[in-house]
Amino acid sequence: MFELEKMRKLADSYKKPIISTLGSHSALDICEGAKREGFSTLVLCKKGRERVYAEYYKTRKEGKGEIGVVDEAMVFGDFKEIVKTETVKLLQKRQAIFVPHRSFSVYVGYDAIENEFEVPIFGNRHLLKAEERNTPKNQDWLLKEAGIAVPKKFKNAGEIDRLAIVKAPQAKRTYERAFFFASNEIEYRHNAQTKIAEGIATKEGIENALIEEVVLGAHYNFNFFYSPLEKRLELLGTDMRRQTNLDGILRLPAIQQEEIGAGRAGAGVQVSNVEVGHVACTIRESLLEKVFEEGKKFVKACGKHYSPGLIGPFALQGAVVPKENSEEIVIFDVSFRVPGSPGVRFTPYTGYLFGESISVGRRIAMEVKKAKKEGRMDEIVT
Repeated sequence: MFELEKMRKLADSYKKPIISTLGSHSALDICEGAKREGFSTLVLCKKGRERVYAEYYKTRKEGKGEIGVVDEAMVFGDFKEIVKTETVKLLQKRQAIFVPHRSFSVYVGYDAIENEFEVPIFGNRHLLKAEERNTPKNQDWLLKEAGIAVPKKFKNAGEIDRLAIVKAPQAKRTYERAFFFASNEIEYRHNAQTKIAEGIATKEGIENALIEEVVLGAHYNFNFFYSPLEKRLELLGTDMRRQTNLDGILRLPAIQQEEIGAGRAGAGVQVSNVEVGHVACTIRESLLEKVFEEGKKFVKACGKHYSPGLIGPFALQGAVVPKENSEEIVIFDVSFRVPGSPGVRFTPYTGYLFGESISVGRRIAMEVKKAKKEGRMDEIVT
């Protein structure tokens, strides 16, 4: 593992930094925001998945102006190649500030990110692995340390005494989850065997899966930004997920849902919760104080256990549930980097603070721009 100070000194030496990221997930949002703040953009792509960045949204002259948001797309045979020495040296030479997102963690891997990718990263690279629940001091541990309400966890199937959701990795795409529901141990065993038999999940994956109660409430992703420069927590926006094939099943009447689930309307259908998009939504204004309270508690916990703490965007994902004569926020997932939800700019919360809607990508670029101007790059990178 290389020294944090090395990355800080390198970023501080940049005369004209560019914004770089991996060609997936939220790269276009990151690039669009960077361009708005006057930065050049560089996207690292995988061959076969590069056309979005190298063609459709590549910057080019049109009339007297310019369209597109990706100035340069570098194409590799595999995403893992970006940690090779020659690539790292090129990025250093190009004065790249790299913005991480979920695909970066999944395709490159935490060990390589922490030990080989010697490029200044916007944010805390050591917090990325805390998303994984098999990591010590992971997101569940941090939520408890912060005193944030979380769903009840079950150590094994025999403890299930209410509707629970089992979050196992998919057999082929281990970074995606093979969810299933169970109200007791009998249902758990039946549904687990079905997932294994269909090749959706593995026996080992299910044995190590998280089992937690189903939270019945209005689902929200609370997309925050913590600014080390301003020492301020900001709410960039709120959204909810679109998932396949869950969204389609939920659009059916209950009778048809039961029929296809039991296989009476042709082949039985297994529920899939793979995230494919987001929908911007708002939250009642009287709940905003609670939202900020949860965010502040989480920032404090991360700062205590993962120095230098949270930097930039993160998201607390959960639900608002009824509690006596009020509401409670229960969090069941955390993102320690750019959330994959560019629609947050269409919620009003950045407008209330800045006077205009600000995307996640632009807010990152604003922080980099300010840090560069004030000679404080060391405060925003690891």
